[in-house]
Amino acid sequence: MDRRAFLATLSSVPFVLDARASAQAREAAVGVAGLAPDVVASQESYWLSIRRAFALDDNHVNLNSGSVSPAPRAVFDAMTRYWTVTNMSPSHFVDEFMQPGVERVRQRLAAMLGCGTDELALTRNTSESLQIAQMGLSLRAGDEIVSTTQDYPRMLSAWRQRERRDGVVLKLVRFPTPPPSMDTLYERVFSAVTERTKVILICHMTYTTGQIFPVKRICDEARRRGITTIVDGGHTFAHFPFTVADLGCDVFGSSLHKWLCAPVGTGILYVRREVIPSIWPLMAAGDGKRGDIRKFEEIGTHPIALRAAVADAITFHEEIGGERKAARLRFLRDRWMRALEKVPRVKLLTPYDPTQACALGSMVLEGKDARELTTELQQRWGIHVRRRQVKDEFECIRITPNVFTRLDEIDLFVEAIRTLAKA
Repeated sequence: MDRRAFLATLSSVPFVLDARASAQAREAAVGVAGLAPDVVASQESYWLSIRRAFALDDNHVNLNSGSVSPAPRAVFDAMTRYWTVTNMSPSHFVDEFMQPGVERVRQRLAAMLGCGTDELALTRNTSESLQIAQMGLSLRAGDEIVSTTQDYPRMLSAWRQRERRDGVVLKLVRFPTPPPSMDTLYERVFSAVTERTKVILICHMTYTTGQIFPVKRICDEARRRGITTIVDGGHTFAHFPFTVADLGCDVFGSSLHKWLCAPVGTGILYVRREVIPSIWPLMAAGDGKRGDIRKFEEIGTHPIALRAAVADAITFHEEIGGERKAARLRFLRDRWMRALEKVPRVKLLTPYDPTQACALGSMVLEGKDARELTTELQQRWGIHVRRRQVKDEFECIRITPNVFTRLDEIDLFVEAIRTLAKA
């Protein structure tokens, strides 16, 4: 293709998806068409086809998709293409062709989350999304923020900075791990709420044990009391199906490089339309954007190729299907948890209840330091898991499979823990 034809293609359809982007998942779906998600969850031949869409090392067992997940080849290839186009003439191609195309990415993400495009900002990760609200809300000395000891450390650090800077008060509540019920979580949060409470920050799913919170119930009661709610969804977007209507929160943030398998450095921020004017952006925006969600994207020059390739990640996710994906993830988690639940010294910290957990699961091997355990699993079996610790409460290992995880990899982890439990 000569330069003129190439430019004509870019200008007319700048972001037509590559037909190969979801071909692997689409072709695999033919064999399970019409089957219920819980039936497909155990169809290993289907999931092995999904695995082949990724470039993975079969000498390494990755059970830590909870931190950052690999992207399918289609997403990596798309990102490479967009980088190439950007590099040809950055200011011209980005402004004229790529930036308008990224608006389609916003539209598709908004459709997944069930919100308006005027309520969704594109960010770099969950931390940036949530800190926009944490630092941007107008709070005074003595105003109280309620959160939990198992909320993400970076989010707690943000509140502690506001304590030092503005004199606000951060109140953290503990809860049993696992909790006896969702009622316990609701009650623990509101046990710390007073007339001075202005903000509640909770995880949709905790980064420690994968515990899902009764977010809608908490947010509904908070709104009744005039309290702003911020929900950390770093581990839930594209993990299992839900919409903002299912949450009822004022602010929601998530990373796309976890469960959507998008390029590293992509995230979303949802702010309820009525709340947008009350939050200052982290980086300055003109007063004319006071009620514009895009004021939260005023970060200067950034690698637009990453955002462009999110489109291919969405397509890959949709070809699998959100319900089918969630069923598989719960199937994998249940497989290792059921196999280990009666093993001596093993303590499970994650509930089986599908309304309280999905892919993430955590456990303790009594008498074994969690850091030592992660090292031994890696060195002896090539299994990668993540250590998690809540100071003065507990430490554990977090096991996080994904759609590319094979059953024999789960079974190898079970064998390794059983071996170590006998030592």
